[in-house]
Amino acid sequence: MTALANHPSLQAVPETRRPGRVHRLPAWPVTGLLLLYPLWWALGLGTLIFFLVAVPMLVSLVRHRASGQFVKLPPGFLLWLLFLAVVGLGLFSLGADPTGTVPGTAASRLVSFAFRLGGYVAMTVILVYAGNVDRRELPQQRFIRLLAWLFVVTVAGGLLGMAAPTFEFTAPLELLLPDHLRENGFIQSLVHPTAAQIMNLLGGETPRPGAPWGYTNTWGNNVCLLIGWLLVAGWSLTKSRRTKAFTLATLLIAMAPIVYSLNRGLWIGLGVMVLYVAVRLAVRGRFAALALVGVAGAVVAVAVATTPLGDVVTARLEDGKSNGVRMYTTEKAVGGMAESPLIGFGSTRNTIGGRNSIAVGESEDCERCGNFTIGGNGQLWQLLFAHGLLGTVTYLGFFVVGLWRFRRDATPAGLAATAAIVSSFAAMFWYNALVTPLALTFLAYAVLWRNRLESR
Repeated sequence: MTALANHPSLQAVPETRRPGRVHRLPAWPVTGLLLLYPLWWALGLGTLIFFLVAVPMLVSLVRHRASGQFVKLPPGFLLWLLFLAVVGLGLFSLGADPTGTVPGTAASRLVSFAFRLGGYVAMTVILVYAGNVDRRELPQQRFIRLLAWLFVVTVAGGLLGMAAPTFEFTAPLELLLPDHLRENGFIQSLVHPTAAQIMNLLGGETPRPGAPWGYTNTWGNNVCLLIGWLLVAGWSLTKSRRTKAFTLATLLIAMAPIVYSLNRGLWIGLGVMVLYVAVRLAVRGRFAALALVGVAGAVVAVAVATTPLGDVVTARLEDGKSNGVRMYTTEKAVGGMAESPLIGFGSTRNTIGGRNSIAVGESEDCERCGNFTIGGNGQLWQLLFAHGLLGTVTYLGFFVVGLWRFRRDATPAGLAATAAIVSSFAAMFWYNALVTPLALTFLAYAVLWRNRLESR
């Protein structure tokens, strides 16, 4: 019986497992997001598309990991995870009413809290996905050209804002919303396409380009974050004279909406980027490239000085209507941070009254007379007020770690990416980052990260 039991024909045959299919991350979520952005804007999805595209990206990342593939994480990612944790802890501070703010409940602030937390999580998914997407699916040069295309779209939107500042239309998504949501100011800012914002500057109503980014400040911020990609794609990655001529023409044309946007923060940001690149080039002894930067700066200076653009710049620099409000809300943000120094208050708050009197507030006749948003005048002040010192240090620390780890990347793409991140540090004093500016900053980070992975 023992011999029969040990007969080879009766032994259990080991199960042969078919190797699982490796799931490669496709390029279409990134390509569709950037290439079709004008379509998303026209549909009313200009901001929301960044939330929506994060869903298939996350699903694809999960499938990628389940197929046995490793999901790489960017340098300093632990700091970013700690920042997300601090943002989440802000839920327990929503019910607090800092000194000098409009009283409210945690429930009344839950929507804005969820929007910010969801935005930061969605941007995180986009960063991780862009860094892991298969290089055969999305080569680095194509990725950079997509970002350059987005700068061209931004310039076109700026020209539209100049030529037809009152242009607006009801987007398809907007038509699907109930009336009470459609009339909400915050919802309108997300789904209602407009060409420009009309503001009371320079002694009267002045149109300021905003398309396709909604707000003129967001438009200016994104110009800084994208302009370098046009130079890399249209000059460094090509030998075509036509492409280079198109690049120069686009830059010259872009000067008009850049100046007429009256965005002092944009002008400062561009100056910071030029100075940063010049220093990086000088340190490496690349004086020919440095001379090119100098020539470009001289051409811009001459154009501003010898055309009507110069008058606009001078008038804007002399007009400081927003300075008092910015200083007032900045003081409120710093004061609020002192009341809750570690994790902040979870979200923004509105001031009681205005900077001159607590009796002044918003009304139908004067919508901007008071009840200013604390944390709405710059990413740094929002971090300090809404997420405290822990949130501020971990948020900024993540980008500092990235700049340090990629400091030796002197490729044209590396310079453009680090310059974009440096410009975001300058912009944090007057611009908020969510949603699109942070997405574009993360995509610049992804370019640096991909450069490093390819060099290994």
